[in-house]
Amino acid sequence: MAIAVVKVGTSSITSERGELDDASLLKLCRELAGTRAEGHEVVLVCSGAIAAGLPALGMATRPSDVGTLQAVAAVGQPRLMERFGAILGRHGLLAGQVLLTPHDFGMRTQYLHARETLRRLLDLGVVPVVNENDTIADDEIRYGDNDRLAALVSHLVGADVLVLLTDTPGLFTADPRLDAGASLIEEIVEVDAALEALAGGTGTDRGSGGMATKLAAAKIAAWSGVRAVIAAADAPDVVRDAVAGRAVGTVVLPRPERLPSRKLWIAFARGASGRVVVDDGARRALCSDNRSLLPAGVREVEGTFEADDAVEIVDGSGVPFAKGLVRYPAGVLRAVAGRRTPDLPEGLPHEVVHRDDLVVLP
Repeated sequence: MAIAVVKVGTSSITSERGELDDASLLKLCRELAGTRAEGHEVVLVCSGAIAAGLPALGMATRPSDVGTLQAVAAVGQPRLMERFGAILGRHGLLAGQVLLTPHDFGMRTQYLHARETLRRLLDLGVVPVVNENDTIADDEIRYGDNDRLAALVSHLVGADVLVLLTDTPGLFTADPRLDAGASLIEEIVEVDAALEALAGGTGTDRGSGGMATKLAAAKIAAWSGVRAVIAAADAPDVVRDAVAGRAVGTVVLPRPERLPSRKLWIAFARGASGRVVVDDGARRALCSDNRSLLPAGVREVEGTFEADDAVEIVDGSGVPFAKGLVRYPAGVLRAVAGRRTPDLPEGLPHEVVHRDDLVVLP
């Protein structure tokens, strides 16, 4: 038995006019039910609250101001859940709504509560339907997508596979709309900068994601030890094929060594509040020797942050190579940057970032 997280975007479940497309919803729910019937557990991460709310309010286009977007999402979310609940009910399945925000992943206690809720729903035989809480998550409405959310959820529930459904068959060697010779990349062992550049920018007007966000989500999944599949939502039996490991879309293989839960949370669930620039010796100590970051290795401090915030750690050229939870407020760290441990004022921590709170990034 596998645990599968299936993410579907707005453009895959709505018509060109922005209304919920029943044929797409019926297909998706039928495949979710088929996957459940084969003995697997399923979590659905679904965008579409704003798109579902637009026609109900008589709006032909997506507004740009945050307050109106939040109001539209408040109208659309129950409409979206009503349809999923009704269609899954025809297959004898019960849907349960779970709305999450970045706060739920940025605070450790909330993170653990979210994990317990999802795990309990699965134990009860429910299909959790997860969405960004667009009614309050203003930054995510303006800039975000549900792809990263789906990757984090796959880690929360200990998933075996993350299925990212989109409007293309997968990642191509070039944009197939512009290059007739573009071919599908069937398997990715490691997501690197070249692949990220290949993935390009945003998606359609009805959704906020694109191939770049899906590849970023697959990268998070790979670090969680989760196999990720990027595939077309309209392909026949795409969910069941992806879960079963049959050839479909682009598969991103899990890394052989997965990050521990806490370090994955630091690396991907918490946004960075600032940057700490370190010298070459500190970089070697962090990357090669598994050491903590000390004040002596700090050269510059960028941004405003408090103790226990997440910060990026960058080298002299400005390239981030690690992320961690800092033990100093930014102002205090600026004052002691470069000082050796014996020269620190009494009562200050010896470590800027302890090795247990540090993740070296690829």
